[in-house]
Parts: sequence; structure tokens; C-alpha cells
Amino acid sequence: MAKILLSVNAAWNIVNFRAALVRALIADGHELVAAVVDDGHLAQVESLGVRTIALPMAPRGVSPVADAILLWRYVALMRRERPGAFLGWTIKPNIYGGLAAGLTGVPAINNISGLGTAFIRSNWLTRLVRRLYRAGLRRSSTVFFQNRHDRDLFVEYRIVDPGKAELLPGSGIDVDHFDPARFDPPPAPPFRFLLIARLIRDKGVLEYVEAARSVQAAHPDVACEIMGFLDVVNPTAISRATVEGWVSEGVIAYRGASPDVRPAIAAADCIVLPSYREGMSHVLLEAAAMAKPAITTRVPGCADIVRDGVTGLLCEPRSAADLATKMRAMIALSQPEREMMGNAARTLVTASFSEGEVIRLYRDAIARSLRQ
Repeated sequence: MAKILLSVNAAWNIVNFRAALVRALIADGHELVAAVVDDGHLAQVESLGVRTIALPMAPRGVSPVADAILLWRYVALMRRERPGAFLGWTIKPNIYGGLAAGLTGVPAINNISGLGTAFIRSNWLTRLVRRLYRAGLRRSSTVFFQNRHDRDLFVEYRIVDPGKAELLPGSGIDVDHFDPARFDPPPAPPFRFLLIARLIRDKGVLEYVEAARSVQAAHPDVACEIMGFLDVVNPTAISRATVEGWVSEGVIAYRGASPDVRPAIAAADCIVLPSYREGMSHVLLEAAAMAKPAITTRVPGCADIVRDGVTGLLCEPRSAADLATKMRAMIALSQPEREMMGNAARTLVTASFSEGEVIRLYRDAIARSLRQ
């Protein structure tokens, strides 16, 4: 068995999305070390059986000096720890961790879980990030993608060798943990829509609020709720003052952030995510596992999960008007029709997005890398 170095731009990412993988790799006999940003969740990562190393990193922004220092830290870390393999998630660990792995002869397994703001817009930053990705992934043994669109884009731009590009079913979902039978059904009216996301514009939050105003004009009793992190470090972040203004207006109810979203999903009638693009939306997987219909956009990472008219409804991205139309259509469905959608969603994720398949693919990739 081997020492495996993990790196991601926030410790909570491991706790929330990688815990099952971590437990499986430890059960296989591997020693796991995580180089992550100290965001207050290091103790939770350590409770999984992982040794942690606090790694200073600015998740966003481009600073040649700061990024050079980060690369040097990765190189020093790999020379000191001598891992048998490196597993990276999120942009900077994939790029600079990947570069350091190549420089020190450590096999790298990368996960492109989403392309983010830099790829949603086409500008100088997009071109720079493409070049950096190309350098960071050049010597990787496996590069995982969470949807076919992202994989094809990286292959088209020659960022990654097609022979190294593989698909994952997102981060996978534990359908037993997200079992709707464990929770009470939604309370009596009003009808509740719920958006769960970081509070950034790229998640379609502004369109959701505008659509909520339109829907509530005809259905004043409908509740439109938001749950997710405020004060996010992101160029499209929505300010706390803006959210407080929406709450004062009465258009939305803000439910804060929680490490366990299951009670909130169980209390909602429909989950809404009008995102501009995702890797593979974990929120939509969670909603589907909880047998909830969803409304989301016709974009990569969202339309891969929701089947229009079967497990939920699809709307056009960046269109508050179309989103409002789909929200009104969801309200107009009968309770049995919505339940049928939710049950179909749970059946879909159980068959196609299992956590076990993600773990199997990682085990295979690690075994290949250790043979190199």
C-alpha cells in the first residue's frame, strides 16, 4: 500500500464531498495526507483518519508571486512526504500540485469538478487558465471529469491527452444517507422552493430572486428560500447587504448554511438551481436522492442529472422569465405528479450516480499510477 497526498482548496470539501472515498482508501491500507487550506475544518478531516498539513492558498485570483510560492510549497511538500500518488481537486491544486508532481516524479490523478467563472466567460483569464491547466495536467496519469462536455472541451483545446481523460458520475451520492424515508414530508402549504448554493451570481441567484418576484405576484403565499454560504471569495459573490435587502423585501427567506442539508431538502417541495454551468451538481444529486423534483438549467452538469418532464424541469440559463415559467408550471402540477417526478429522480441517481462507482474508478486509477 502507499502514501497518498490529497489536496484541495478547502478542508470542508474533503469532509462534504470526499469522505466516502477517504474511508475506502484507508480501508485499503493506504496512508492519507491532506494538504489543504485551514478553513476551520481540519479537525473534521483528521477525524476521518487523515493527517493534515495546512497549506496557505488564495483559491481565487492570479498573482505570479503568490502562485510561484504555492508551486514551491507543493514541490517542497512532495520531496518531504514522498507520496506514491497525488490526488488533486479544484483549480490551483490541480495546476500547481500537478506541476509539482510532474517535477518530482509523483503520479498525479486530477479531478476537474467544474470549470468555474474562468471558463464561463471568454477573456484573457480564460486563455491564461487554459495554458496553466495544460502545463499542470501534462504529466498526469489520469484526469477525471464529471461531465462529457468538460472532458470534450479539454480534449478539443489539447489541454489533456484523450487517453488519460475519464468520466466520473460526479462525486457520487450515498442514497442510504439521503433516504427520504428518514424525514417527515413537507409541511402544509405554502409551497416551498429552495435554492442551495454558494451565494455567487454564476449559480443563477439573481435570476432566482427575479423569478421569485414574478411568481409571488400571482402566488403570494409561495415561499422562495435560499441556503448557502455568504461572504464567498469570488468575483461574482453576492454581498450580505444584498441578501439582507431581499429578506427585508420579503421576496426570499435566507436559511444560512448547514453541513447537513437533508432536513431543508425534505421540507421543500422543489429544489431550484439555475446555475450557468456545473461539473456535476452535488445539490441536484442530493435533491434527487431525497426524491425531490428539481428545476435547473440546460447546461453541462445540470441537464446531465435532471430529465426534463420526468425528474424535473429544465429552463434556459440566465433567463429569469423562463425560470419563473417553470416555477409556475411546477406549482400547477398535482402532488402525485410531483411525487412521481421525485421518485423517478431517486431511481435515476441510484442507478447512475452511485458513490460506489466513484470509489471503484479511483481505486483503478490509483492502482495504475502505482504500477508506473
